[in-house]
Amino acid sequence: MKLLAVLALCATAALAQDRTVRIQVPFAPGGGTDILTRIIAPKLSERLAQPVIVENRPGAGGAVAARYTAAAAPDGQIIMMGTISEIAINPNVNPKIGYDIWRDFALVGSVAYAPMTVVVHPSVPAKSVKELIALANAKPGALNYGSAGTGSGAHMGAELFRYLTKTDMTHVPYKGVGPAVADTVAGQVQLTFTTVPSVVSFVRSGQLRSLGVASEHRAPQLPDVPTFVEAGVPEYLMDYWYCLVAPAATPKDIQARLNGAVRDVMRIPEIAASLDKTGLLPLTMTTDEFAAYVRKENERWAAVVKAAGIKAE
Repeated sequence: MKLLAVLALCATAALAQDRTVRIQVPFAPGGGTDILTRIIAPKLSERLAQPVIVENRPGAGGAVAARYTAAAAPDGQIIMMGTISEIAINPNVNPKIGYDIWRDFALVGSVAYAPMTVVVHPSVPAKSVKELIALANAKPGALNYGSAGTGSGAHMGAELFRYLTKTDMTHVPYKGVGPAVADTVAGQVQLTFTTVPSVVSFVRSGQLRSLGVASEHRAPQLPDVPTFVEAGVPEYLMDYWYCLVAPAATPKDIQARLNGAVRDVMRIPEIAASLDKTGLLPLTMTTDEFAAYVRKENERWAAVVKAAGIKAE
């Protein structure tokens, strides 16, 4: 019995000393969220002086990872690389999502952003946004578009496009943008709405064709691709942003430490260079600044969801 007690104490001590930070990625490997998290994780580990590992936890348009993070111990060891999907869109699309961002999360801070883009398989005859609209109108429901899942930012980006252009396309949800992009490259679906980092290499190689980017200015990584403003859909503006969130009861000092560490990491030249290659741009704010930003984004997407009549499938 004494031996068992000693072993139990040793196990408890070892667990207590395990200060590994586990960043939950709400989507499958290969998408922009996964790419960003894996770029910053090593430097974040250096700044925190703790091991940092990345765990992919896909499902339900990001809600699986969000619920897991919300229920975790508030000690800074389980955090999530949240996105516009889980933080600003999903709760407005599905009131029964299973979490409340203001009740269940501490908004640690913003990290980066990237413009949305629409990419098509080379076999799709549309060479421009105008031609895509015409094709969709000529064959209502015939075009299949992939997304990172129902209620995800990619899905809502597509729904916003459909709403603005009055087009009819069929949604094919995946557990992350990586599989959606892979099936678009393979021609299993005709197009995908996603972020520039998720598809820039496929566009450059000619495996996919980008028709437009949803920002005010062209993406430096895809200088020949026009903005939707230039393409005749000026209302279609959407930056897909990324942030760190922790369980709601996480102490303020831990939140501040995480916020400071990620802001330091985003200022490292080699990190900036890595982000630039992928199409990601730093978006660093204090916890208070980010909370105000999230409130505005929630108001914006609540209005879009209501106007477009979008509901959880």
